[in-house]
Amino acid sequence: MNFVCQQCKQPLHLDASLVDLTPSAYDLVSSSLPPSPSSSHGRQPSGAEKLAQLPAPPTAKTAWRNSVQGSPSSTASSPAQRKQPQRAPMHPNESFVLLQDSVIRNIPSQLPATPHAKRASFSKGRTTAPAAPAHAPEEPPHPNPSPLSHHLRSSLRLFNLLSSRTDLDHPLCAECTHILLGTLTRQLEETKKERDGYIAFEKEVKKEKEREGSGVNRLEAEAKIDRLKEEERLAIEQLKAAERERQQLEEELQSLEREEKALEEEEAEFWRQHNAHLLKQAEQADQLAALRAAYAADSATLDKLERTNVYNDAFCIGHDGVFGTINGLRLGRVPGVPVEWAEINAAWGQTLLLLYTIARKLDFTFENYRLVPMGSFSRIEKTTGDKATYELYGSGDLHFGRLLHNRRFDFAMVAFLDCLKQLIDYVKSQDTTVEFPHQIVKDKIGDASVKQQFSQEEAWTRALRHVLLALKILLKWATNGSNG
Repeated sequence: MNFVCQQCKQPLHLDASLVDLTPSAYDLVSSSLPPSPSSSHGRQPSGAEKLAQLPAPPTAKTAWRNSVQGSPSSTASSPAQRKQPQRAPMHPNESFVLLQDSVIRNIPSQLPATPHAKRASFSKGRTTAPAAPAHAPEEPPHPNPSPLSHHLRSSLRLFNLLSSRTDLDHPLCAECTHILLGTLTRQLEETKKERDGYIAFEKEVKKEKEREGSGVNRLEAEAKIDRLKEEERLAIEQLKAAERERQQLEEELQSLEREEKALEEEEAEFWRQHNAHLLKQAEQADQLAALRAAYAADSATLDKLERTNVYNDAFCIGHDGVFGTINGLRLGRVPGVPVEWAEINAAWGQTLLLLYTIARKLDFTFENYRLVPMGSFSRIEKTTGDKATYELYGSGDLHFGRLLHNRRFDFAMVAFLDCLKQLIDYVKSQDTTVEFPHQIVKDKIGDASVKQQFSQEEAWTRALRHVLLALKILLKWATNGSNG
């Protein structure tokens, strides 16, 4: 069997002294307990009723009431506690131990049973209705009980006895027991103060009897009555003034409530406007962030476009081994690498177009020559003298007519080199810090000639690579922001 606290319903662990309870200890506990509340069938009269029944003068009764009501604990005590039935004085019985009972540990069977109904706690006061009988019929004896069942029955009988003699069901845990002891201590203090009130009442009764014996002056009694009436009149006037003040306070409270309601409505309207303003502010902040992001993206694009050189994209000059290249087209020929003349002619067309574009950007006009960029069939026209036209494209044929054409191709490359030298001289006159690694003298740039006839292919290819390098330097200078 598991025991739980009858107040907080927490499981309990019984102390060893309760487990090994002897019959003599049981009798001692039973005799020390007060009689069962069910033994008093009538309602106990209260202190006020007892006072009203006493044959004493009114002054003595007033003194007793003042002495009782003056104590804080007496005024704080609840009516439920004053309605508790008065317990009869305890008459402890003599405890005895039978030898055979101690040997076989057989507790007497005349024990009280568990009450049929739960009684209210001390905080709610005791009830005055009759309770269940204090003692239950005897239980049939158990032959040869085991030690465990014997201990359980002993503890259960003890708890039933405590529950029948007290206002709380048992068993109780340690915390609930401390609360019960605190409540009983407060009741004891209240009882002591009540006893002091009775003593003061008794003294006042004796004084009244002494005054009656000595004879009381009627004039003094009438003066006392008049004084009491005057006090009553003043108390009534104070009560009326308090009622008028209470009515004024109620009106003021109603006015404050109306004002509070108006303020609440105003506050609600304020918060609605505040929330609308916050939403509008958040929307405007989102729009501003979007505009700033768009501005940043456009600024980055503009900066990128400003840094972008379309000429570098249109005329990409590089190299492929020993060849100079423009837009991926090789310019030149070497033994072992058969570069097609179609690729060479296209490369020359791009080169002539680049020189023409740089001159137009710098607003420069060539002397004696005019450039005519026409892709793979570009040419250079002479503007003075015989006004000859030189084709800037070649062929690998070896017949007589083609030899004459290749001769004009050499004249075109020399004319191209002359135009390049004019543009380089113009740039140097504009900016002396510009340096070109190869000097142009007649048909040579650096140490290589641009003529294709009667020269080695490696030297011709190197001369063309020098031409592309000079054009790249010119293009970089011309596309610089501070130039052109």
